[in-house]
Amino acid sequence: MSTASPFPTAFGVFQPLLDWQAAWVEGLLQAQSLQLQMLGTWQRPFAAVHQELWDEWVAHFGGGVPLDA
Repeated sequence: MSTASPFPTAFGVFQPLLDWQAAWVEGLLQAQSLQLQMLGTWQRPFAAVHQELWDEWVAHFGGGVPLDA
């Protein structure tokens, strides 16, 4: 009598489907990572403009030159 489990061969039928699902999920994660990188790149110029305007406001109304922390 064989003591080998029938599960590896039975579930081996589903391996191509599982591989496809894993590849699809990995593609989604890579797309989301790319979107976050693009968002960060897109927001950097706005952050620089905001910092410049804040520095000008502090210099004018705060009575001095802003100190970089």
